[in-house]
Amino acid sequence: MDFEFLSSTMITLLKAVPTTLLLFFLSIFFGGLLALIIVAMRVSGNPILSGFAKGYIFVFRGSPLLIQMFLVFYGLAQFSIIRYSFLWPFLREPVVCAILSLALCTAGYSAEIFRGGIRAVSPKEIEAARSIGMSGFLLVRRIIAPIAFRHALPAYSTEIVLMMKSTALASLVTVWEVTGVAQRLISQTYRTMEVFLCAAIIYLVLNFVILQAMALLEYSLSRHRRAVPPALKA
Repeated sequence: MDFEFLSSTMITLLKAVPTTLLLFFLSIFFGGLLALIIVAMRVSGNPILSGFAKGYIFVFRGSPLLIQMFLVFYGLAQFSIIRYSFLWPFLREPVVCAILSLALCTAGYSAEIFRGGIRAVSPKEIEAARSIGMSGFLLVRRIIAPIAFRHALPAYSTEIVLMMKSTALASLVTVWEVTGVAQRLISQTYRTMEVFLCAAIIYLVLNFVILQAMALLEYSLSRHRRAVPPALKA
């Protein structure tokens, strides 16, 4: 095995990691915000808002992310109202299109994950909060949201890992992240095995860090469940 080539390839791919992280963090951030809006519409009880949320979730969970990305990257330019709008200088950039498509997709999955977390909140806890005067936003902020997030966190951590891997699709819309740079190196060197091995190692390390961070967050949020009762300490 050519270790000199592997080391030079790894250095080249590591230079593309910031682009991968940019795609990942921005898509998770905007996708999470959109998911909160979608899940609020989904559980609002309003048939119009709930129907729109159901349709959104069905479309973005039921169609491949790659097709969604192609529609955003190649399809938006077909509409003159977009080409001549103030958004066009942003939407013509491949990175922006990749982030937009990734965010729209993860919002559909995350909304259902969050809805599952909300449904896991015990009605007794909500009734107890209401009995002491909590209602509206205060009830959501102090009771429903923390409990729902704890229940949703294991499934949401899986979605976050999937989004990290999904950033590789951005290479198909000319974004030079880790996979895109790897494909360019392969076209220059014809050494597929070594290049993709280095790329796989980078993704494994990134996902390991993400999983450790999510496990630490889950541990900190459920610390009260591991508290030893005073009677047992004696």
